[in-house]
Amino acid sequence: MRLPLILPLAVLLFATPAPESGTVAAYTCKTTGTSETQIVKMDIKLTVPATAPAGRQMTIGWRGSYVEGAELRAPATGLDGQVSLYAYAAVSGIDRLTSATGVGSPGLIVPGAVIPLLRETVELRTTPREPGTGTVRPASVNFGPTPQKRLIECELQDKDAPASYPLTVTAAAGTAPSPDAPSTPDTSDTPDTSDTEATPPDETAEDTPTATPTGGANTGGGGEAGPDGRALVLAGSLVLAAALTGLRLRRPSRP
Repeated sequence: MRLPLILPLAVLLFATPAPESGTVAAYTCKTTGTSETQIVKMDIKLTVPATAPAGRQMTIGWRGSYVEGAELRAPATGLDGQVSLYAYAAVSGIDRLTSATGVGSPGLIVPGAVIPLLRETVELRTTPREPGTGTVRPASVNFGPTPQKRLIECELQDKDAPASYPLTVTAAAGTAPSPDAPSTPDTSDTPDTSDTEATPPDETAEDTPTATPTGGANTGGGGEAGPDGRALVLAGSLVLAAALTGLRLRRPSRP
């Protein structure tokens, strides 16, 4: 009667153990400005989306924990300032996409003590530009006030050791041109005359008087002299006639 209970127990005892996750990675960690080097092991798991559209930002989740006995410790002198954790993931197989990065706060760092890793998931962000299929792996882990000012740098001893995760980047809808489509000539330098309006006539030309007076000759000085010139000639003739008349009146009469 007890055989049905013993058999499942035996199966559990002698069953083949599950394979390791393959997410454990060994790091060489160096403290800036010192010769101190630590060998650290982290169990890192990534949450990679099955697909991601090109041209849009994507997020990769990063969670890490230490392997017991291989933790990262702060230097005995401590770390100055507000220290953040900067986690990276390496992407291969997709054009123009090589990495993703994220930042989180490890909390209080005690000199000489283990630097705590984040309990919450760190969001690594990147933007794929081209469609394709590739893989994602855990990469460097650094500590410091900024990504450029690294106080502790942890580099993978074997970049191919951590487990890889598949990633497929799909083409953005409506943005991929047909490779067989004929190219359209560039007409940006060609002026468009379809909407060009005719140049309006110079209205001031109609209001400009002609140089030839009305009733005058088209050529010669007489025509150019005009009515005012003839009046002067007439006035001069009258003055001359009056002078001659006065002279004749002053002549003595004959006896």
